[in-house]
Amino acid sequence: MLKRLEELRAEATDLFGSASSENELEELRVRFLGRKSELNQMSRGLGGMDPSERKAVGQAVNALKKDLGAMLAAAQDRLAGGGGKPGLDLTLPGRRPWVGRRHPLMRTLARLEEIFTLLGFEVALGPHIEDDFHNFEALNIPADHPARDMHDTFYVEGDRLLRTHTSPVQIRTMMSRKPPIRIIAPGRVYRNETPDASHSAEFYQLEGLYVDRGVKFGELKGVLTRFLRELYGDDVAVRLRPGFFPFTEPSAEIDVECRVCHGKGCSVCKQTGWVELLGAGMVDPRVFRAVGYDPDEISGYAFGLGVDRICMMETGLDDIRLLMENDLRLLRQI
Repeated sequence: MLKRLEELRAEATDLFGSASSENELEELRVRFLGRKSELNQMSRGLGGMDPSERKAVGQAVNALKKDLGAMLAAAQDRLAGGGGKPGLDLTLPGRRPWVGRRHPLMRTLARLEEIFTLLGFEVALGPHIEDDFHNFEALNIPADHPARDMHDTFYVEGDRLLRTHTSPVQIRTMMSRKPPIRIIAPGRVYRNETPDASHSAEFYQLEGLYVDRGVKFGELKGVLTRFLRELYGDDVAVRLRPGFFPFTEPSAEIDVECRVCHGKGCSVCKQTGWVELLGAGMVDPRVFRAVGYDPDEISGYAFGLGVDRICMMETGLDDIRLLMENDLRLLRQI
């Protein structure tokens, strides 16, 4: 039995010294120190041995157990790089770090800007804190205008407020430049609304403006149709319906064929086969007078769309709040 113990020691010394992974070490631990190991069976059989041999064998068994434990610890320390802690398996593939990416909203906004830039528009920006004149009055929305009911406004102080749309950027641009003007005004806007699946107190809009001599409604239809086909493909169906906006006349609502059911009708399009995507129209003469333009000489069109709605359609989300909660688990999926 003493000879067998020496054979086990030699075998274990060789195997623990050449082990190259935590899995291999665990297999060796079970083999040499586990409940069903040969050494453990020897330890259990000591009681039936001749008393003259029991002491020497018992001491040899205990010494080997101690040495095997030391071999295991040394091997674990070696695989851990000398840090004294087991757990590093050099044979496992490395863990790739998460790579940062644009937020889905920002990706959508960048795509919209890219399309309109290719169509000849330039990007214009403006302040988020506006005054009543630029946000309402210059856009043909005076204090007693019923369209004011469409906007639940966050007032800061006096007539200072958080902009409810990006149309003030159009006003500021027209007041600082002469035609021709061809701009888009993307950005965050704010409305005092109770958040739910389809409403948020802050969201993104993109509005556009083209002003020059002799601008016609047909140009507006052509530009927006081209934009939607660049966005969704040449086979997408587009339709215009009469609409109302205080700063355009005539006005239109632009619908696009539902991208989920392709016009057959579903819950997303409320069984109509169409999804309202843009509002547009010819700039009202009162708006031109407010910025110092002569409406008899100048004409133009304006349009606006909700970036969040387009982003939700592209990602398949059905709750606008998911875009603002920034749950990394969700963002990594979309």
